[in-house]
Amino acid sequence: MGKRIVIDPVTRIEGHAKITISLDDSGTVNDARLHITQYRGFEKFTEGRPFYEMPSLTARICGICPVSHLIASAKACDDLMAVRIPPTGAKLRRVLNLAQFIQSHALSFYHLSSPDFLLGMDADPAQRNILGVAQHHPQIARDGIRLRQFGQHIIELLGGKRIHPAWVVPGGVNEPLSEERRDQILAGIPEALKIIDRGLSLFKQVMDTHPAEIQSFANFPSLFIGLVNEHGEPDFYDGHIRIVDAEGHIVADAIQASDIFSYLGEAVEPWTYLKFPYYKEKGYPQGIYRVGPLARMNIADQCGTPRADQEWAEFSGLHRGAVLSSFYYHYARLIEILYSIELVEQLLHDPDILNPHVRAHAAPNNLEGIGISEAPRGILIHHYKIDEHGLMRWANLIIATGHNNLAMNRGILQVARHFVRGEEITEGMLNRVEAVIRAYDPCLSCSTHAIGQMPLHLQLVGPDGAVLDEALRGGG
Repeated sequence: MGKRIVIDPVTRIEGHAKITISLDDSGTVNDARLHITQYRGFEKFTEGRPFYEMPSLTARICGICPVSHLIASAKACDDLMAVRIPPTGAKLRRVLNLAQFIQSHALSFYHLSSPDFLLGMDADPAQRNILGVAQHHPQIARDGIRLRQFGQHIIELLGGKRIHPAWVVPGGVNEPLSEERRDQILAGIPEALKIIDRGLSLFKQVMDTHPAEIQSFANFPSLFIGLVNEHGEPDFYDGHIRIVDAEGHIVADAIQASDIFSYLGEAVEPWTYLKFPYYKEKGYPQGIYRVGPLARMNIADQCGTPRADQEWAEFSGLHRGAVLSSFYYHYARLIEILYSIELVEQLLHDPDILNPHVRAHAAPNNLEGIGISEAPRGILIHHYKIDEHGLMRWANLIIATGHNNLAMNRGILQVARHFVRGEEITEGMLNRVEAVIRAYDPCLSCSTHAIGQMPLHLQLVGPDGAVLDEALRGGG
């Protein structure tokens, strides 16, 4: 008969999910699953719309990372038009995407995950939140707010507003950058660099105090997938796809967007609305891979900016071969913030960045287009098919969180087996099962958001149906 623990919902993530943990009669964990309980159907209801509306439409999928969908969608539309966008338009898209990385990573590290590091995995949940961080570590709380504000300010200066800007369009962007706005962005660079220096110093201290979490937080061999440029440096906007194994060896390289589905397949399960992408050569579910900050650090030969290269070298020294523990997603996230700030500065000092030629115009020249870019959480794929009138016939979106679905499920099983034992539910056990999911920073919300602490009702039920233990959070 066994027992079953249900965590519903998972807290401090973007969206709605639950976790079920199955135990045998001896109290040993034998299975764990992450259930994504939201269904939005965005792909279906874009059918019949003009293709050029897709960037603005799909940006509405999420209020946290709309820029990511703008970029991937616009690139798919570029492919449909078979145009080469002006170089300045591409550079400005890069700056906008880097700003998205800064603000999104800051939200994940400082607001969603830092309560666990600073206040303790076993701390009172009434204090283990951003308000508790503000009370006990006010400088860190301010740093998170300021860093996120900096990223959002760049988005606003470029796109006209912080959320759902309509600035990125098929063929480029719809307005050049002015000298005044460029200088406003550059003025914020020194403070942002000081903040991320403090964040990196903080996490390096944290790492020494969490050996059990490092050991158990989705620490297993897998493939890693992401985008790199011709120098083997991370390329959040363009580049080609590289796949690396757990030893750090390149499995496949220089994969173009048009060939991605020769390597990746998708599976579905009846207990979740989130698909399971997998590496075809190994099959499902053995073809497990990870994307996002950890993957990007593992596939790169270097970052390509001075200070981020130093941090990358230190990160790479954590493990022989690829760094496997998903606990280090947090470290990689901070390195990417530093890299993004440095690269924004470099791009804005490019003499061509104020060029007014930022958009190419064309009608559809292909009936199928694929756009791939890096979102903060990993590679994002937009795949479109249109008719001869330019109307959408079909769309498939593979989001970063989907790429990590197999890894997240294996991760909660690993951490549950490490921490969950016996017939008593403890807050620390429950929180660690959730925290391994937070390491991936999944974005499940689309346009749905919750304010405050989400309610949770967890019961541990014995073989005879009797409730052995119970925990309540919020909502009555």
